[in-house]
Amino acid sequence: MIRHFLIDTDLSPAEQREVLDLAALMKAEPYRFRPLEGPQTGIVLFDKTSTRTRVSFSAGIAALGGSPLIINPGESQLGHKETISDSARVFARMSSVVIWRTFAQAPLEELAEHSSVPVINALTDDYHPCQLLADLQTIREHKADASGSIEGLTMTYLGDAANNMANSYLLSGVTAGLHVRIAGPEGYLPAEDIVKAARERAEQTGGSVLITTDAAEALAGADVVVTDTWVSMGQEDEKEQRLQLFRDYTVDAAAMAQADDHAIFLHCLPAYRDYEVTAEVIDGPQSVVFDEAENRLHAQKALMAWLLYASGLAEIPADLQLPEAQAARGQSTGTSA
Repeated sequence: MIRHFLIDTDLSPAEQREVLDLAALMKAEPYRFRPLEGPQTGIVLFDKTSTRTRVSFSAGIAALGGSPLIINPGESQLGHKETISDSARVFARMSSVVIWRTFAQAPLEELAEHSSVPVINALTDDYHPCQLLADLQTIREHKADASGSIEGLTMTYLGDAANNMANSYLLSGVTAGLHVRIAGPEGYLPAEDIVKAARERAEQTGGSVLITTDAAEALAGADVVVTDTWVSMGQEDEKEQRLQLFRDYTVDAAAMAQADDHAIFLHCLPAYRDYEVTAEVIDGPQSVVFDEAENRLHAQKALMAWLLYASGLAEIPADLQLPEAQAARGQSTGTSA
């Protein structure tokens, strides 16, 4: 069975831990693992502008032994002169992994349905799961206990809580066993189906979900404080309205003072200083945003390798223990995948 990563919960809690363990290993030994040796091609499709996604996937595919092929808007027939299903079949015959940064979730899912190689969500309007893998790796590096666990930590997200980042913080956070608190104004909170899915996953991991309009309630004693831009691509005409709507959810020194004394600050970037976060916070000692940005590279390399291993499209190195990937491809029982 080909494994895709379209939504945060496509990885089980155990699989997520395995990917994060592999990410730490790849960060320590950047060029050890070469599942795309050949070089094989990794297609990276962009319908939206990008900095970190473009650089991290391009560099990551190369570091795994492959060759990245970047396709910008208007440079292919995907979804225009050619159906998504036909494009998926063509891509799979010429590449080993397909990454897509796009708008709606449904076309991404259609691409994966017809693809015989892994498809990865590099951002849609609904989810940003690759960013969350990088965030969890960063939290591990700065907040893990002596055993390396981050289970039981509290992560607070403030601001526009009806967007893709809030959705992924909920789903990935509880998958990692975190207590996830989401705070935003009425009308800008996560959809009920997302909250329901997060609570169901939290029952498996010991995590929890709190949705509130009270920033102080969400911040109290938090170990990790997170925010995102208030004005995403396509919302520029709402800028002034949004600046007024979200001003009580700015992450400033007073907000950080309500969190734990040793709390860290995360932001997926780009950040608009003195809107969603003040300069003194993002440039201050609690900020780990550039560790977080770097970890996009390592987490996504690990994800690509894990999906290839689990799909039976690359051999798992003999000295690498990946029981979840082996189970996914049927190696643990000797059955075919």
